[in-house]
Amino acid sequence: MTVEAIMKGCRCRWHIENKTFNTLKNQGYSLEHNYGHGEKHLTSNLAYLTVLAFLVDQIQELCCPQFQKALKGRSKGTRIALWKWIQNYFLNWFIETWEGLFYTIINGSGEAKIIPFDTS
Repeated sequence: MTVEAIMKGCRCRWHIENKTFNTLKNQGYSLEHNYGHGEKHLTSNLAYLTVLAFLVDQIQELCCPQFQKALKGRSKGTRIALWKWIQNYFLNWFIETWEGLFYTIINGSGEAKIIPFDTS
């Protein structure tokens, strides 16, 4: 292995790490340096949960056709807009299935199994 090959590998790894940490900090995951100052294991636990959420999101984006349609559809291709849609539905509706949630986001309404929390 040459020095040039090692250098290219390190630069590639550095780029991937920077891109991932930038996403975790600035694109809705709110991973911050000061998470849990003063608590014994809070920092580690919050960081683990944030990275786990990021992993689940990446798997969904790669493998879930409904997620991909929702991302391209009403959210105009931005993850932040899609997460705002999802957050809005979770705050105001009872959602029985992920398929129902994505169906509602893609189509705007209809036959999905989501029920308003407050029907008064």
